[in-house]
This record gives sequence, structure tokens and C-alpha cells, in this order.
Amino acid sequence: MSQAPEALHSRFDVHDRKQFEIKLEYQPTGADETRYLVEAYLFLPSSLNIDAETYPRADFYADIHNYVRFKTPVMGLEELLSSEGSPLVKLEAWQRTGLAPEADVVYQAKLFSCVLRGALRRFATTVETRCDAKTGEAGRVDLESVVRQAGESVPVVLERFRAWLRATGEAKLQEKTRASLRLVDEYVSLLVEQFFRRAVADMDALPRTGPWLPLRKGLMEAVLREESYRKEHRLRSVLSPTGDNEEYMQRLGFLKKFCMNVLFLSSRRRQRRQGWEEVLFAIAAGVAMAFATSVALWAQVRFTQVSLNFFLVAVVGYMMKDRIKEGLRRMFSRVAATHLYDRTTDLVDPVTARAIGICEERVDYGAAVKVPQAVSSLRQHDDFLTVSQGELSEAVIRYQKRIVLDARLLPRSERGLTGVTDILRLNVGRFLRDMDEPEFALEYVDLGDFSVGHIRGAKRYPVDLVFRFTVMEAGVRKESAQLVRLVLDRNGIQRMQNFVRAPDAPATTPAGAQEPAGSEPVQPAALRARA
Repeated sequence: MSQAPEALHSRFDVHDRKQFEIKLEYQPTGADETRYLVEAYLFLPSSLNIDAETYPRADFYADIHNYVRFKTPVMGLEELLSSEGSPLVKLEAWQRTGLAPEADVVYQAKLFSCVLRGALRRFATTVETRCDAKTGEAGRVDLESVVRQAGESVPVVLERFRAWLRATGEAKLQEKTRASLRLVDEYVSLLVEQFFRRAVADMDALPRTGPWLPLRKGLMEAVLREESYRKEHRLRSVLSPTGDNEEYMQRLGFLKKFCMNVLFLSSRRRQRRQGWEEVLFAIAAGVAMAFATSVALWAQVRFTQVSLNFFLVAVVGYMMKDRIKEGLRRMFSRVAATHLYDRTTDLVDPVTARAIGICEERVDYGAAVKVPQAVSSLRQHDDFLTVSQGELSEAVIRYQKRIVLDARLLPRSERGLTGVTDILRLNVGRFLRDMDEPEFALEYVDLGDFSVGHIRGAKRYPVDLVFRFTVMEAGVRKESAQLVRLVLDRNGIQRMQNFVRAPDAPATTPAGAQEPAGSEPVQPAALRARA
């Protein structure tokens, strides 16, 4: 987690071999508009052949996948059972009163699955963190109680939800509503299986004696119960040890999208910059026409219309008009690129259809990018980078995103949604095209008998990304920055280094250091796949 302001939190990760992901959480704390500015500076080796011509704006935006949704309400398992804001508690209350429309019932059921997913994910992450060999025994002090509490609370949550489902069978609901609730039930079952199985896999390093064996057994019994539950209801989302599990993965992906769509904001894109550009281009055409008309009037007064001189002046005037028009178009286009964003999108609440904010994006290349000193200083972790900046050529791309949220329109009370999550994925596939072979054979001489052999040499390319975050809220401006390095080869992302400089740490480290102090290497998800 980067040191971002309280109203903005960020997390970086490698999604797979070709995609880098940044997750931003906007949490307005005031009562009015809050403005967020996210700037990403990409520093690419010149050998990758990336510039405005080979990698135009349209291609850059095509490589960006953006998902904007409401932040999932954070609730523990106990809160799910008792809190007034819990979707499960609301569903049970509506069952007694019968006041809710069917659309609201489906919405709360889906929201329940999202909140449960968040609680299970935090549980699995806690188990993974405290089972890490680096944490030692100190990190496992209360792991036993965490696992036991989850093993006891999750079955209660499931039984309460399924008891509510059975009770709704007596209500006269539409078939689409019943089908939606059955899909939510299947997704909840898969969530328990997925995260409990992940927790047991992370506990593999723990001793096979003492309390750990019954804890593992309890979690796996819950997994088997959910698998049997789906079999009893003739659901095909069951893992097969011998098959390819294509249908399992397909259903899991569909159910995730189906249940989480209640959180995703819809987008309405507006061509704001294009409209201003058309106005500027019209002004350019008007200035050029004014010049041509002035030349024609002067020639008409100075020469007769049937003379050769009038003809030549008119031709030259038209030539100058055309060049003036094109020159002004280019100049105004640069002005528009400097002061206007490329894309403007309205962020719309899918339930109320109200725009709760706007998102503006732009990308700049090369000479148009002025790298601030604060950004350059973040990269001075070793002598290579300190010296190479300004002496060795590299391509610089700046991506900017400005988010404006109206905190008054966030559905805080009625739906418990207080923030917005922005997930941005950058596909680095274009960066790999001009890379050399990822491995070479290097000659090696044995000192004993001077025999010549070969050893492996890996050819990889570091790509630095510096993120600068600015939050403007209630007249207060807060800034923070973070350096992330992607190590690439022709096959994709090999690892990510997340640099976290300590307050009193020196700005540079000796040349030749493999990973500067404070860096945290992260492997791609494809390499971290679980058995």
C-alpha cells in the first residue's frame, strides 16, 4: 500500500504475464466535491521503439482496461449477522414485512454476496500473511482463533441466508427473480469453497500436530459440504480432479460478474475536447479566409481582374490561405492537447441513473511531457539511474486521470456505499514486440581445467512507473508519489518491484545492487497460481 492521502488509497499488482494492475480507492470525507488527480509517468528504454508515432493515443487507450465501481461495504462475519446495515439483516426484515420490491430484493442478495466475498477474502489474506515463513511464530499467535471463528461463523451465515431463501419460496415471485436468487446462492457456495480451500493451501507449512490439523479438517469439511450442496441441487460448478474444469471456470466467472454488477458504475462518454477543437478549427478557417479575402480585395483595387498580376496575386493569396489555415489548426491542436483532456466520462449510479461524478483522461508523449523534479528524484535509487537520466535516451509517457466525485450523491445511508474503487489495467504487450530473445548462452571458463562451457544469461528490460496522487478536498491539497518497476522480457512481466523509501533512507544505493533496499518484488499471478 502506498503512502497515499486518507481520501485515496492505492494498491499495485501484476494481474498476469501481460497486464499490470493498479487499484485506487476514492473515499470522500467531506460533504462537497472531492477532486482526485492521478498521474502516471512511464519511463521506457529507447530500444523498445515506443513513441507517439509507433504507439499513438488510440493504441494506448486500447491497452487500458478501466473498471469503476462502488467500494464494497466492509463488514465482518459477525456484522453480517447482526448489523442493521447488513444486506442479510435487511432481507430478513423485508421477509417479515413484505414491503420491498423484487428488484430491491435481488439487489440486496447480490450485495450480500459481495460483502461476504470481501470478508472471506480478508480472512484468506490474513491466513496467508500469518502463515508466511517471514512472520515466524509471532505472526501466528492469534491465527488459531481467526480460523476457528471463520469456521464457526460462515456456516451460520450460509444457513441464515438459505433459510431466508427457503422462506421466499412461499412468496409469489417472478421466475427471473427466483433464478437470480438461485445464482446468488451458487456464487456464495463457490466463494466459501474458493477461499477456504485457499486458506488450507496456505496452512500447508504449519505443523501437522496440535490444533492445526483439526482446523484444516474443519475448513475442508466446509468445502466438502458446499460441494455436496451444489451436487444435490444439480449444479455443474463442481471441480473435477481429472477434467479441464472449463465449465466450472465459466460459471464462476459469470457468477462473479452477475453478482458484482450492482457495484459497477455505468459510463456515459462525452466528446468534450472534440467540440472545443471544432470551434478552434473554425476560428483558424476564419482567420485564413479573412487573409485571403483581404488579399483579393487589395488585388482588385490594385490590378484589373483580367490581368496576369491579379491572377498571380489571387493564386498566391489562396496558397497562403491554405497554409495559414493548416498552421493555425496544428497550433490550436497543440493548445487543445495542452489544456484539454482526451476523454470525458460521466460516472452514473446504475440504480438511480444519476451522475455522481466525472472522469477525464489524457496522455502525452516525449517533449510534451515535463517530468517534475519530485518524480525524477524517486528514480535515483542507484548510480545507473542517477547518471542515465538526461544522458541516455528513453521514451516518457504521461497518463493523467482526473476524477471529480460529488460526495452528496453517494448512496451512503440507503445502501451503505461510501466510496468508489477504480481498477485500471495496462496491457504491456506492445512493449514486448521489439525486445531481444529472453535468454542467451554466455561462455564460461572453468578455473580448474580452463574448460569452456556455457551459462544462462537473461535479457530483461526495466520499465519504471512513477505515480503521483493529488487529492483536493475542502480547500486542502494533499500529494503523494510511488515508484513501481516492472521487469519485462519478451514473454511478459517477470516481476514487479514496489519501492518504499524509508523517511531517513539515503536517496541512492551503490551501483550493481540487484534490488534496492525497500523494494518488494511481486511475481505475476500466473507464476503464483495455486495448486
